[in-house]
Amino acid sequence: MFKELEILDESNKILRNKSVDITEPLTKEEKKLVQRMIDQLTYSQIEEYEKKYDLRPGMGLAFPQLGILKRLIVIVHEYEDGKFHNYVMINPKIVSHSEEIIAADAGEGCLSVNRDVDGHVPRYARITVEGLDENLKKFSIRAREELAIAFQHEIDHLDGILFYDRINKKRPFYLEDEIRLI
Repeated sequence: MFKELEILDESNKILRNKSVDITEPLTKEEKKLVQRMIDQLTYSQIEEYEKKYDLRPGMGLAFPQLGILKRLIVIVHEYEDGKFHNYVMINPKIVSHSEEIIAADAGEGCLSVNRDVDGHVPRYARITVEGLDENLKKFSIRAREELAIAFQHEIDHLDGILFYDRINKKRPFYLEDEIRLI
């Protein structure tokens, strides 16, 4: 039986703390929690389940959003209609990025922010992220566009940053000739 995760709201101070590196293998409970994160993110992107379980659509979650100040993120990316790739990364670190800056045209959302926030969030168009898998083996990922945005968004959570912190308060929207909107 599917049970929705309890995701912290932006008002919770835990979300503003920096998470600590994970140095030990994940516990059984943490592994189960990661699977629940994958399940919820997947279901939230499939209309039938989204409605059935009354889920807000999302493609990423970080441990701090569940009240755990450890550096672990999960991204479920729908790369093709109905086909998903799951990314679980421990201690993720952006090791290189493009010069090009992009933003999601519709803005970003967050499962911890239960309101609309207007504005473009500038992000790198392409990034390389290094981290550890669930067995603490090192690996890297090259991500671009939507997936790159998701990685940067989730890594920000590990540093106590929410997406709207990156919106320019004086000028929240960019023009097409200033930044590529996707």
